[in-house]
Amino acid sequence: MVELESEAVLTVGDKAPEFELDGTDGESYSLSDFQEYEGLLVVFTCNHCPYAKAKFEEMNQLTMDYDDVAVVGINPNDAEEYPEDDFETMVERVDKGTIQWDAYLRDESQQTAAAYGAKCTPDPFLFEHDGDSFSLVYHGRLDDGVNPDDTVTEREMANHIEALLAGELESEEFEPARGCSIKWKADNEPDYWET
Repeated sequence: MVELESEAVLTVGDKAPEFELDGTDGESYSLSDFQEYEGLLVVFTCNHCPYAKAKFEEMNQLTMDYDDVAVVGINPNDAEEYPEDDFETMVERVDKGTIQWDAYLRDESQQTAAAYGAKCTPDPFLFEHDGDSFSLVYHGRLDDGVNPDDTVTEREMANHIEALLAGELESEEFEPARGCSIKWKADNEPDYWET
């Protein structure tokens, strides 16, 4: 396991990169499938990382608390090297109710993770729906529990979502997420990725 912190590749105001990814419900998803929402929280995550698993429940809670924001998990990890990150395990986690997000998607090619600048799991990106697209308003951690066993004292992403929905979200200082490195396939590591 390599522990990394996320870095800013997309900046505030950048459009969400397009994607077309398979979901655990058998459907294919793109950004257009979330047009009914005021916001979109994209979290690059996986099945095996202890940092990612520690945030499953917070992502479930955000999904339940905010009907106007879609919570979407995207798993980009190389499942050949990390078998627990395969699609079948994703489906199993959803079927068991461990994961209750609006969508859990598989980034088999890893192109989506690279386009967003994802570096670790979890790595969250909050976008505002601005008419015909989504614009980045915040890239940073879900809460102040940066290690898997930490006690959370502030639900930071919930605060950002509240401000977004109230039309009061201002530029916030980037608070990097911490987690396991994304498990890139051989010769697939983007230029921004360094250990």
